[in-house]
Amino acid sequence: MSNTLSNESYTDLIKNLKQEISKARIRAHLAVNKELIVLYWKNIGQLILERQNKEQWGSKVIQNSSDDLRKEFPEMKGLSYQNLSYMRQFFAEYNNDQILQQTVGEIPWSHNIFFILFFQN
Repeated sequence: MSNTLSNESYTDLIKNLKQEISKARIRAHLAVNKELIVLYWKNIGQLILERQNKEQWGSKVIQNSSDDLRKEFPEMKGLSYQNLSYMRQFFAEYNNDQILQQTVGEIPWSHNIFFILFFQN
């Protein structure tokens, strides 16, 4: 077996390694996106909506929740009053649509917000 590296063979190896790393990074990004959508929609949106209905709270609870969550998780984006309102609305609009539930995690949160706003009008 030869100990010398063929430039062409080595270049091909690096190319293949870079492709695998890129594909893994994309898969990881998609998995994180899907988990965030589930968190925003099914967890946060559902909890806020159900608790608001049960306790008959107004929209101030969303602002208070946003303030408290941003203090607890200062490095996390997406916990603004507006975004929590979108999460609540998103769950209210799409909690019973089974087809949508299967696909909602496949697109970015900003696109889901666009659809909410688009179909409101």
